[in-house]
Order: sequence, then structure tokens, then C-alpha cells
Amino acid sequence: MMNRRAWGQYCAAWALVAGMASAPLVASAADMAPDAMIKQLSDEVLNTLKTDQAIRSGDVSKITSYVDSVVMPNVDFRRMMASAVGPKWRTATAAQQQQLQDEFKKLMVNTYAGALHQVSDQTISVKPVRMQAGDKEVVVRSEILGRGDPIQLDYRLQKTPGQGMGWKIYNLNVMGIWMVETYRNQFQEELNKPGGSPQTLIDSIAARNKANAGKK
Repeated sequence: MMNRRAWGQYCAAWALVAGMASAPLVASAADMAPDAMIKQLSDEVLNTLKTDQAIRSGDVSKITSYVDSVVMPNVDFRRMMASAVGPKWRTATAAQQQQLQDEFKKLMVNTYAGALHQVSDQTISVKPVRMQAGDKEVVVRSEILGRGDPIQLDYRLQKTPGQGMGWKIYNLNVMGIWMVETYRNQFQEELNKPGGSPQTLIDSIAARNKANAGKK
């Protein structure tokens, strides 16, 4: 288990992740190297988290609007969810797949909204990416620098097909913990129960969201 200080750092890092890859891309961003893209977006997101008081205070509606309008276009959320759910993703209907994405997004926002105020004097150091010409998937490694020890924050990105589409994030690693693998373990517990199905997983996540909302 993490101590209080480590948990605070972890939540602050995930709060930053909630906005990472969130700033609107410049016109030439599709031609940018993935590490340069992450650096640009990280700097702009940090500025938003430091200056937008509604977001810093944990305003869920404001954060959700921010995520919908800016984060989602730069994240392959469908691939992220398909990987987290595993083989039973393919048995879900199109409507259930959309419900899973919607409920999971709510879960992420509700879980880390309260940690946004912890983003203060942090900066991002992005390491040069190692890749070959023609690579379609890369890992970009970075660190959040501020008070205390640096916080590891890495990204898995894929080059999306189509002209001008650029790179999209499909997994994130905070302090050595990959997000998709973490939630896959949680989701499998629900899916492997007797009668477990995409619908029971939807119901389980929705119940967690309802409980979180009731605590606010």
C-alpha cells in the first residue's frame, strides 16, 4: 500500500494525465515527432491546470467538458477500453461498448478530480524517443518534476491511419503502473463472476460512479 505522501503524488500525476494530450494541436502537429507532441501538450495542459480555478477545485462538470472537447480527440479511447475489457469486448454490442467507454470516463474523472489542486509548480521533462523510420507504435518517457522525487509518466502512442491524423495515446504508465493493465485486472474480476458479461461490468462501473457522486 502507498503511504499518504506517495498516494498524493500518484493522484496528482493521474490528475495531470486526465488533461495530458489535451491542448489543441497546432496545424503542423500531425508531422511532429511523438516526443515533441507530448512536450508541447504537457506544457499547455500544466498551464491550464495551474490557472483554471474551476478545474483545480474539482468541478466535475467543467472537467468532463474539458475532457470531452480536448482530451478525447487525442486519445484512442476505444483501443484503451477494448484492451482493458479483454476478449469479452468483442461480445458486447455497439451500444454496450459505448456505455463502457462513457462509464469508464466518468470513473476516471470522479476518481482523480479531487487531486487537481495538487498540481502547482510541476514541470515536465520529456526524454527523446527511440524509434525507427516507419514505426507505428512508440513509448514516450517523461518525468514530472517538482517537490519531492520525480514521478515517472510514460505514454504508449500509435500512429493513426489517414493523412494528418498524427499520434494518439492508448496507454499510460504512472510510477510504474500501466493504466490499462490495472483496470484489466479489476474488470476481469467482474467478468469472471458467474453470469459475468459486458452488461454486468457496465452496471458495476455505473454503481461505483453513483457512489462517488453521492460522496461529493
